[in-house]
Amino acid sequence: MDRKIAVIDMKAFYSFVECVERNLNPFTTPLVVCDPTRGDGTIVLSVSPFLKEQGVPSRCRRRDLPKIDGLILAQPRMELYVKKSAEIISIVLDYIAEDDIHIYSIDEFFVNLTPYLKTYDCTPYQLVRKLQKAITEKTGLVTTAGISYNMLLAKVALDTDAKKRAPYIAQWTKKDIKEKLWKITPLTKMWGISFGYEAKLNAMGIETIGQLANTDKNLLKAKFGVMGEQLWEHANGIDNTNLRDKYIPQDTSFSLGQVLWKDYTPEQARLILKEMNDDLSMRLREHNKTTKRVGVACGYSVTEGGGFSHQTTLDYPVDDTDKLFEDIIKLFDKYCAKNAKIRRLYITYSQLSPAGYEQVNLFETDKQADTKRDMTKAIDSLKRKYGKDIILRTSSLLEESTAKERHNQIGGHHK
Repeated sequence: MDRKIAVIDMKAFYSFVECVERNLNPFTTPLVVCDPTRGDGTIVLSVSPFLKEQGVPSRCRRRDLPKIDGLILAQPRMELYVKKSAEIISIVLDYIAEDDIHIYSIDEFFVNLTPYLKTYDCTPYQLVRKLQKAITEKTGLVTTAGISYNMLLAKVALDTDAKKRAPYIAQWTKKDIKEKLWKITPLTKMWGISFGYEAKLNAMGIETIGQLANTDKNLLKAKFGVMGEQLWEHANGIDNTNLRDKYIPQDTSFSLGQVLWKDYTPEQARLILKEMNDDLSMRLREHNKTTKRVGVACGYSVTEGGGFSHQTTLDYPVDDTDKLFEDIIKLFDKYCAKNAKIRRLYITYSQLSPAGYEQVNLFETDKQADTKRDMTKAIDSLKRKYGKDIILRTSSLLEESTAKERHNQIGGHHK
């Protein structure tokens, strides 16, 4: 049996949720999800379908919004959106097994329809409509969907066709490769092609997906390596990805970053790095992991540009907060410009391994090590039970500290 794959996307997810929570009609309400407490440069996360119909882009800056009577600025509520996303997946699990669902993002997921068509005695279109109706009935949210015989074409069908009109479903077959896929231009309108690749392909005289599909595959491979071959295959509708094959990364890592609301001096940034390291090292211990490689990345203010990103390998795997901060700050002090104006900070732990033994420290007695380890466990336990703000460093009371604010955020936005 030919495979039948669907990708389902929540229409204007954040703004739609906010409208439903307010008992407003998203198709007639001018609502944007945007933090009203921040400046005009803050990013708009989502706009209602009504505003999209008026030509307002789904991603812009607050200052770029048109002057519209009755415009509602909805405070982002990331915790609510995560909860709604989980609720949607739980609804789909009433019809589809977990192995046949691939979550792509908070508001988008793929479904392998193939094994269920006989069970429900229906067509792919009918099964997707069943899922759409179930989601709408139980959440009030509206979905869009693309259907095809592989993940790539299902996604392109969604992005280019499905979002135009109700019931927001597009189904592509092989004939649509030449009739629809090949007509796509500019190239970035196709899933998986970045602006960088578009510029390089345009320089080769390739401006449509059809031209890309009819370019010599060997030429593309010579120019772009493995990615060139993939570009050619996708342009020809070829995608052999098996939705049931779960990706297992060869090397995992933990990371944490934040964009600062003003220019920070290197000394002030050290405080932020200490707070970030406190949180990330706790996460490391929660997963019973140790790390042997730490990294620091720093971005300077746009007024001066630049920054740095460097890593260092430790002598042995650790999960100790103080030891990790010691190595992080060595990197920071070594590469940070003396009078830098800092706006972005990131730390990473990589080369992770299971925590299973303790490295002997010649400068610390067994009793000291045990006392420190017990204290760390007690602090971690309190934070898990009562929240990360239950125990903070006294430095977190300083104006420059971002710990409390960050603990009340998900993905840099209010919970």
